[in-house]
Amino acid sequence: MKNLFPPSLSRKKLVIFIASFLVFTVTLGFSFYEGTKKTVALTLNGQDKVVQTHAQTVEEVLKELGLTINSNDYLFPSVKTKVKDNFEIVWKQAKQVDIVKDNEKKTVWTTADTVAELLKEQKISLIEQDDISAKPEDPISDKMSIEINKALYLTFIDGSKKAQKVWSTSATVADFLTQQGITLKKLDRVEPSLQEKIEQNAVIKVIRVEKVTDVVEEPINFAVVTKKDTNLAKGKEKIVKEGKQGLKTKKFEVVLENGKEVSRKLVSEKTVREKEDKVVALGTRVLVAQVSRGSMPSGGKEFYVSSTAYTAGCNGCSGITATGINLRANPNVKVIAVDPRIIPLGTKVYVEGYGYAIAADKGSAIKGYKIDVFFPNLSDAYRWGNRKVKIKILN
Repeated sequence: MKNLFPPSLSRKKLVIFIASFLVFTVTLGFSFYEGTKKTVALTLNGQDKVVQTHAQTVEEVLKELGLTINSNDYLFPSVKTKVKDNFEIVWKQAKQVDIVKDNEKKTVWTTADTVAELLKEQKISLIEQDDISAKPEDPISDKMSIEINKALYLTFIDGSKKAQKVWSTSATVADFLTQQGITLKKLDRVEPSLQEKIEQNAVIKVIRVEKVTDVVEEPINFAVVTKKDTNLAKGKEKIVKEGKQGLKTKKFEVVLENGKEVSRKLVSEKTVREKEDKVVALGTRVLVAQVSRGSMPSGGKEFYVSSTAYTAGCNGCSGITATGINLRANPNVKVIAVDPRIIPLGTKVYVEGYGYAIAADKGSAIKGYKIDVFFPNLSDAYRWGNRKVKIKILN
């Protein structure tokens, strides 16, 4: 091909042409490249930002911004969504939070902004009496720890005081008493034990225990000492010396629970005043009426009575008269049983056909003007039978 330009001119123009062409091409390409950018509005952890990007997907946009996405993060739309012009992306980074509820730890990821939102998200409801380490309006931060102690409804009884209904977030009985400001003395007892874990509707009792000393005065009863006296008729008594009670003190250790006595232990005993025994003389002299076969003596009151006979061994007989005469030991004694309203006991009498005797006995069947005469043997009693006799009072 023939060169139309002079050698020196054509070479210079060619260089200028090529350079101009390259500038035009680059300018045109750059304009085209810039014209393909998309405007994307981002909300990153609550902060708004607008960027121009050639990224094709949400994931590419975030990578351009140097952001690493965690599966627990909130992202809308999803990472594979294609980006268009005037596109919106919302991303909220999840934070790790430890929730310790009633001493049980749980680690969660959350995009909640406040503690209140997190509790709602975790379906944790609180009442006024519950204890939480953070305020509901506190913002959530990464690696945050929130401690929750749920309140329990309890019945508390302190000693003899009236039962109280209380709320408590204590874990053990010991913690509860500390929370309530309860001080235990050395002997006090707690039910259940201090180490016991508290459960809903539990009943906690403080039994107030104390030991006291009780001194009691007690009388010492005197004894009755009897002495035989031959000068007194048998059955008669005579006080020789009056008795006097003694006095002693007893010291007891008493255990009280809630003010009520539950045990009593004798510690010591001391005699303050000695007793003095009562002395009684008992008559032993037997009054024996002598048998007389003579006629009725003169003088004295006379009247007729119906009479029967008995022996010391009769059915229901003890052998001892109402005045103390032992008929078995004195078989020859002359004794009649009388109604004391008619003939007083101890009265000396003369019974027609029987002789001199003493009214020394009585019986349930002897009523009114009736007597029962004593015989030492059954045959004599049968021979006497039932008869009407005259009796004379001698004294």
